[in-house]
Amino acid sequence: MSSPLRDAAPPLPAGEKLPAPPKKKQPYPFWLGGVAATIAASITHPLDLTKVRLQASGDKRMIESMRKTIRTAGVRGMFDGITGTWLRQMSYSVCRFWAYDESKKIVGAGPNAPAWKLAAAGSMAGGIAGFVGNPGEIVMVRMQGDFAKPPEKRFNYKHGLDALFRMVREEGPSSLARGVYPNVFRAILMNASQLASYDYFKAELLKTKYFDDNIYCHFTASFAAGTVATTVCSPADVLKSRIMNASGPGSSSTMAVIRQSLKTEGPMFMFKGWLPAWSRLQPTTILIFLTLEQLKNVVDWTRGDTRG
Repeated sequence: MSSPLRDAAPPLPAGEKLPAPPKKKQPYPFWLGGVAATIAASITHPLDLTKVRLQASGDKRMIESMRKTIRTAGVRGMFDGITGTWLRQMSYSVCRFWAYDESKKIVGAGPNAPAWKLAAAGSMAGGIAGFVGNPGEIVMVRMQGDFAKPPEKRFNYKHGLDALFRMVREEGPSSLARGVYPNVFRAILMNASQLASYDYFKAELLKTKYFDDNIYCHFTASFAAGTVATTVCSPADVLKSRIMNASGPGSSSTMAVIRQSLKTEGPMFMFKGWLPAWSRLQPTTILIFLTLEQLKNVVDWTRGDTRG
């Protein structure tokens, strides 16, 4: 039979203290994901611009569309509407990364959570962010697609905030909700596929002997997440672009857009612009997560923590 005295831990040598318990890791700033997304979107803006113009106009090929933009507006034309992109990222992306982290707490999705829990958290975050970020989404799509239209049909917004004020003044406050349902649906798909699949692929890669928690792991996981997200989101992305670009009465109805598109182009219209969408979303996804991981490293460094 054991004795309490015999089982007790041996006394510490004179002058030594018990090691301090490990500090609980502090959460990262809620806006970190939005900053990472804004940086990534600024770099890949020309590809996003081309994708939107392919979806909303009669352009047939990515290179052809890019040449048309440069021919008519110069190289600077590849950055048309970038203030709309910034507005969208600092509303939608800030919200979605914050909501995703909070949603993971709600569903109990830890570091090695199953895919369905991560997808559930991503879906919740997407629903919230899609609604909050809808005005910024409209502004971004309109500013990017403006120069693809005939001069008499252009909106000619000066910048993102000018677009918001003019929409409210000229079309009424309800215009800020144009296309909100397909946008929320797309945001749910995007976050359930992009954010959740990145976390899932990263966790699975770290279980193997080939990867550590470093840039190679982050790159591989984000590459896989970008491909999954492009394919899952393509139908809703096409519908969103066409509805938000519509300006005539009754032309923004989701069913009207679907019927007209099916009639003129067939069911494959849902994947129109997949290649430029993948070409844009893939580097954007990679840049977002690589930048986010590095920003987290910077935050840890300023706190004197190490990534664990």
